Amino acid sequence: MSATNLEANELKLLLKAALTEVLEERRDWVRGIVEEALEDIALRRAIDEGLESPTASRAEVFALLDDAE
Repeated sequence: MSATNLEANELKLLLKAALTEVLEERRDWVRGIVEEALEDIALRRAIDEGLESPTASRAEVFALLDDAE
């Protein structure tokens, strides 16, 4: 095995160990990343749904808002 290949394998193992350590010790980071990704997906779906739905006039929107009070 060449020195370069050995160094690459050692680096790969070190990176895996570091990533594993971060994931175990900083679960709050992982949770935040996942939550943000889910929010982005939900927003994208809402935008797509809104683009496919019929438009409402300003008067219709304000009438619905008035009824909600």
